[in-house]
Amino acid sequence: MDPDELAKLHVQPVCRSVLVWDAPVRLFHWLVVVLVTAAYVTLKLNWIDWHVRVGETLLALVIFRVLWGFSGSETARFRSFVASPAAALHHLRHLLRREPDEQVGHNPAGGWMVLLLLALLLVETLSGLYVNNDIADEGPLSEVVPAWLANAISTLHGLVWDVLLAAVALHVLVIALYAIAKGHNLLRPMLTGYKLLPSAIGSPRQTSALMALLPLGLGAAVVMLLAAFL
Repeated sequence: MDPDELAKLHVQPVCRSVLVWDAPVRLFHWLVVVLVTAAYVTLKLNWIDWHVRVGETLLALVIFRVLWGFSGSETARFRSFVASPAAALHHLRHLLRREPDEQVGHNPAGGWMVLLLLALLLVETLSGLYVNNDIADEGPLSEVVPAWLANAISTLHGLVWDVLLAAVALHVLVIALYAIAKGHNLLRPMLTGYKLLPSAIGSPRQTSALMALLPLGLGAAVVMLLAAFL
């Protein structure tokens, strides 16, 4: 074969299956999907008791995810995926470019979406705890918080819920866009944990899933304390 023709051949890199998402991250992700859906349904059906239980469970999971972001597997840690705003904007400029998927964890823009969703879930569930206790007159803060602040918290709870739903819709839309425009399947790795990556890319360090029990327990304990105090 002519050397020039040989040079034109596009040689695909040798790929292997790599574990990129640990079990705790995947369970957190899909439990949040189920619980946010349950929160929506219970709100629409006015099943307030169940709505509160769903919110408390969500808060415990969010606290777990924050703690796991400092102690979990490499791809779960914030330092591995929280990039600069400039890096996120640079990534978004090439959003419609079809190219091989060589990203081990969250891409720079995806990392900021994770932070946004976690922040919205945290504010929504914390404000929901207070709103519930304020109505039931259960928590010690229900009697000492000024009326204007209590009303502001209730208003915040409703506003953040709408923003959260919009952020979730945007998240789903971007996943679909990645599949159609870039040819990247972001759902399969979050289901199986594994992703095909070039052999030259190293495997991310994994933390034992049993280690997740500690931050999960701490999250549950914090929620029980907050439910009694707020």
